Amino acid sequence: MPISLTLPFTSSDVNALQLGDMVSISGDLLTGRDQAHKWLYEQICRGSDHRDKEDAHVLDAIQPILQDGLIYHCGPIVSGHETGNYRFISAGPTTSMRQEPYQSAIMRHFKMKGVIGKGGMGEKTLNACKTLPAVYFHAVGGAAALAARAVIEVLNVYKLEFGLPEALWHIRVVDFPAIVTIDAHGNSLHDEIQTRSKSVLESLL
Repeated sequence: MPISLTLPFTSSDVNALQLGDMVSISGDLLTGRDQAHKWLYEQICRGSDHRDKEDAHVLDAIQPILQDGLIYHCGPIVSGHETGNYRFISAGPTTSMRQEPYQSAIMRHFKMKGVIGKGGMGEKTLNACKTLPAVYFHAVGGAAALAARAVIEVLNVYKLEFGLPEALWHIRVVDFPAIVTIDAHGNSLHDEIQTRSKSVLESLL
């Protein structure tokens, strides 16, 4: 049975999770992929004196979503653009490693408790997970329509000028399925698999 988790998370929630744990996540979270992460990173580095009013408003709006919360590496297919009655048609994960240059700074700034994505992340994010604490959840690729069923409501959207897949979507999910592949104790299932695979390859060669 998967472990049921409700956002926002506590440090105890994430510290109790171990590699390979199957979880079921419910609550509010934010989606964001390449352009959103680059923009967030630049906003954090530039500081409040250089932000325009619109960007400052967005950062204030997403702070309570991300604090003790999650960002989902996802470029959704969304219907209802003409009416504003948005609905996720597809919500599969995108490759997380592209966010590695930005992720740890964003996690620390917003005091996040984790990330959902695909394929794992690098040393900087691993270290952020240890110190915050936080975890990395691997969402199943190739099941984008199934993932969209867990999105029961689109609550808001920010930076729509980036385009529908690249915007920051504030969504509510119920029983979103994922697997813990980087825990809050410095362990990475991705690193373990890579090490084992390298060993097997060397033995074959």
